[in-house]
Parts: sequence; C-alpha cells; structure tokens
Amino acid sequence: MKTIIILLIGILTGNLLFAQNSKFVTAGTIDYDKSVNMFAIGREILKSVQTTSLSTVYAQAFDQYKKTHPQFGVVKSTLIFANNKTLYTPGKTDNVVAFMGINLAVKQLSTVYTDLSANKRVVQKDIFDDRFLLTDSLSKITWKIIGGSEDIAGYKCREAHGVIQDSVYIVAFYTDRIRINSGPESFSGLPGMILKLVLPNEHITWTATKVTENIAATIEPPKKGKPLTNKDFYNLLKKAGQAGNTLKLHML
Repeated sequence: MKTIIILLIGILTGNLLFAQNSKFVTAGTIDYDKSVNMFAIGREILKSVQTTSLSTVYAQAFDQYKKTHPQFGVVKSTLIFANNKTLYTPGKTDNVVAFMGINLAVKQLSTVYTDLSANKRVVQKDIFDDRFLLTDSLSKITWKIIGGSEDIAGYKCREAHGVIQDSVYIVAFYTDRIRINSGPESFSGLPGMILKLVLPNEHITWTATKVTENIAATIEPPKKGKPLTNKDFYNLLKKAGQAGNTLKLHML
C-alpha cells in the first residue's frame, strides 16, 4: 500500500509539473536579437564592383574592415503581445558599423502594429529623413511546416519554411505554447509565435532571447507619420533608386 501511495504521489506531481510547463501564454513581451552577417554583405558589395575601377580599393577597405569589426552586427528589439494584437518596437542600431556605410540590413526602420483578428497592420517607417505611416493587410506568406525543432528562450519550437514576395525565402521556428500567430517585424501566419526567423539570402536572423509571460498591456498602433499606401511607398523607393534586395528589405 505504501508503494502504491508513493507511485500515486509521483504521478500527480509529474502531471502538475507537466501542466505548469505546458501552459499556454496569451500575453507578454519578447526580447529579440537581430543578427546580421556583415562580412557576407560586404562580400556582396565587393562582387557588385568587381568589374569596375573601384574593385581594388573596395577589396583593401574590406580587408581592413574585417580586422577591426565583428562579423555579426547585433541589435535589439521588443515585441508586446496581448488580445491577438502585437507591437514590434526596434532598438537603436548606432552600435553597428557597416562596411562602406551601406547598412540597410542592420538598420531597423519599422515599428509594426498587427491586429490579427482584423487582418490589419500599421507600419511606421523612418526613412529618407522622414516618417511614413503605412496601413495594409497582413503580409501573405506561403508556409510549410517541416520536421525540425529547436529550443529557443525556454520553448520547444517547430520548424517551418516560407516564401514572401514570391522570392524571399524564410526559415522560422515557432512555439504553439504562445497562442498568437505572430513574430518579429511583419512576419506572421504560423500556428503560434515565431521565436526565431532567418532570411538566409539576406544574411539576417531574429532570435528571441527572453520571453516574459502574462504581462498585461494596452497595444495601440503608431500614429505619427505621413499616411501612405504600400504601392505609393514602393514607387517612392523606386524613384529614389532603391532596387533588388534593398527594395525587398524595405517592403518586408
């Protein structure tokens, strides 16, 4: 009888611990590190000028850059989530020095509000020494959930691959313990919160470093900026001479 009682206590304790560890989260904050491979971006810049008279000068400058700067530029950001809404707020990027000053990838230009129930997002973008306010539906991402997994910030996450804008490839790790289908920047659409997101071709990774659960928060969209549609913003970028990966990163 004593043995049975001990076994029952063990089972009940195990079930209680499982329930505590598997509880669902619907509100809180997430701290992200955005890491950019500055050397990889530098090599792309070198490749773009390799047939010009600037190739030697750029190559020498890049060798010096690699000696005096870290390979990865890391900047902070925060996501608040509650009531099926999120607000992504970027941190400062002044601590990262890019090769030749070309640092769009590491720059964090967007404060992003999403209302998942209304399929709506409001993005405040600081660019060209100006501030714009874009209101649109959520980004359309074609996702495929695969078999991989990874532990991130204390959560077991499943792996998914996606495509946005028909050509930008994405690798994501999400947890269904956080019951809101969102993530950093404007990325969403998986059955849970994205805690790690990789743009391999753009050399960018967002990784959650800390999740603070069940913090009550009032989430409101940004209100300052010149109202602009996504189409008008795209045309503004093209007129300013933005192209290729640069333009894609602006429109994410």
